Amino acid sequence: MDKLDNKLIEIFDGKLVRKDLLQRIKKGTNVPTFVLEFLLARYCASDDEDEIQAGLEAVLETLSDNYVRPDEANAAQSKVATKGRHKFIDKVHVEYKETQKRHWAELENFNSKKIAVGEKFYKENKRLLEAGIWAEVKLAYNEIEEDDYAFYIEDLRPIQLSRFDFNGYKAGRALMTRDEWMDIILRSVGLEPTKLEERVKFHFLLRLAPLVEANFNFVELGPRGTGKSYFYSEFSPYSTLISGGQATVATLFYNKNRKETGLVGHWDTIAFDEVGNMKVKDPEVIQILKDFMANGRFSRGKEVIADASTAFVGNLDLSVKQVVNSTEYDLFQPLPKEFDLAVMDRFYAYLPGWEMPKNSSDYLTNNYGFITDYLAEAFHHQLKSVNVYEMVNKRIKLGKAIEGRDEKGIKKTVCSFIKILHPHGECSDAEFEQYVEYAVECRRRVKEQMNKRKPDDEFANINLSYINSKGEEIIVRCPETVGALATLEPCKLSVSSAEDNNDNPDLDILKPKQPLDTKIAPQPPEQKNEENIVAELKEQHFKINYGASGYSYESIISPYLFEAKAIVIEDPYIRAKHQLNNFVRFCEAVIKQPSVESITLVTAYDEKTNIQEMAEALNDLKQSLLELDVKLDVQVNENLHDREIRIDNGWTVKIGRGLDFYQKPESWFGVGVNDLSLRKCLETNIDIFKH
Repeated sequence: MDKLDNKLIEIFDGKLVRKDLLQRIKKGTNVPTFVLEFLLARYCASDDEDEIQAGLEAVLETLSDNYVRPDEANAAQSKVATKGRHKFIDKVHVEYKETQKRHWAELENFNSKKIAVGEKFYKENKRLLEAGIWAEVKLAYNEIEEDDYAFYIEDLRPIQLSRFDFNGYKAGRALMTRDEWMDIILRSVGLEPTKLEERVKFHFLLRLAPLVEANFNFVELGPRGTGKSYFYSEFSPYSTLISGGQATVATLFYNKNRKETGLVGHWDTIAFDEVGNMKVKDPEVIQILKDFMANGRFSRGKEVIADASTAFVGNLDLSVKQVVNSTEYDLFQPLPKEFDLAVMDRFYAYLPGWEMPKNSSDYLTNNYGFITDYLAEAFHHQLKSVNVYEMVNKRIKLGKAIEGRDEKGIKKTVCSFIKILHPHGECSDAEFEQYVEYAVECRRRVKEQMNKRKPDDEFANINLSYINSKGEEIIVRCPETVGALATLEPCKLSVSSAEDNNDNPDLDILKPKQPLDTKIAPQPPEQKNEENIVAELKEQHFKINYGASGYSYESIISPYLFEAKAIVIEDPYIRAKHQLNNFVRFCEAVIKQPSVESITLVTAYDEKTNIQEMAEALNDLKQSLLELDVKLDVQVNENLHDREIRIDNGWTVKIGRGLDFYQKPESWFGVGVNDLSLRKCLETNIDIFKH
């Protein structure tokens, strides 16, 4: 024992375990760490070596008697049949069989997929219906010959703490320094911190971020044998690991047949191991994944909101030095081809797995740490109940190159470090800046690789920075790409005519950029620049006559959207299907102005309104706009009557009939159905003025 052990025992007695004990019983079993430590805490809660030895024997005896190895399934079934009942430690799944209209349980190693299970068990433990849970299970033998099953669950107790005192956890942290606490966290996951550099310590802590921060999107790619998946498969009962295989909408997000949320609704963290082998047959998976990664919600018949974080881990077989100096490859190479830039842009942090040490007993600790289940409960509580984003938002200062998703990613990474290392809330400026700098680097790694893939300048702002407490702007760099011009200054596609490309299209990126040929894209001599247009904008008051055409939302409002960021539209009649379609067209016209960031709709409904249809349509639109980084906010005002469009650049547009001033087409296959400028109008007045 060292000084930290003594301090830890003094403050957290009863919540600790010697990590070398785990190593002594871990070999030869495929039982998760939190299950083994659950038993160690039960039988080895002592400092006396004799008692510890007796406890270890009790643990081993329990495992021998209650843990079933896959090759012992037949013997286990025989034991239940002979004795009448027996207790097992195993992973339990429950599946609903539609053809039989009932639920059946399965023990992972018991080799029976037809175990009767009472309704109370899967209602109290929803995760049984998804990836399953580890539990102490009492199986009983069914002696009724007429029944079509031999075994049933008599009792089931999930292996996790029944109660957790978060206030006690915070109070204990307040009695320790930041560095002491960081070492305790690392020892709790089995590592000896005295053998790790501080940067590597931060890497290990980042692996924990998806377990403590809700809706945190994390990626780690690196060599094999560095323990990438350990934290998600063994550390927490609230995390599940998907190893390769096919990812489906029903499994991950929402099962329409069962009308139940998928994995994202039942787990704190969903980790995709060997992500390069992930099979995506349904393109809808990727679309919903984008929506969920963006804001923790998605719509599939109904809107679903969940807290689950996502972790993508995989193997990087190429030399990092070669990749960053290559014009052909990037550090996202192992990801599935279906993962486009929109998915990558939602990664908040990229951990450089090539900097992680290989698994070795040299890095394992023999000292005390928290019982894994105790720390997992602390993290679970923080993910579900603690929000430090606003505190971080007020405290952090970022540079001009930081864009929307950069900012969110950096702040959420900092939040995770605050939760892990400062659950009591106190954090010095120096410590805070450490987390900010590290978070900026992890986000920059994402940005650099996207910029390398994109043949234009969409992601070219890679010099991410923050402002320190002295008011200095600090540009953060990724160590692996310093001096790597192929990554830092990737060649971009030039604009050239088709004739220029005929010789060798593959060499286009090497050609000097040429201005557009005026023969290809002539500019009208009368065309005016934006400044002139803005200067000439005037208030307008005119009438659209019945049967007139030539009026679209774009032609009416677009000239007045210059530099607009926020638009508020008040219209009580955005409720029927054709009115909702009109609103979609209005949004399409508005977002063509690139400065627009938000649209607010204030509307109403009555007793005749199909509220569900209305809500689903607006939710779909909301998700679609989010993909374009435009936020849609919908508000209901039952007393609303007037129609008005207010633009934050000072202009107001009032259309007497609101958006619904078009006549119904004579045929839905006629001219004017899609192009509103060709659609006949109803009579209405339009007023455009400065407010």
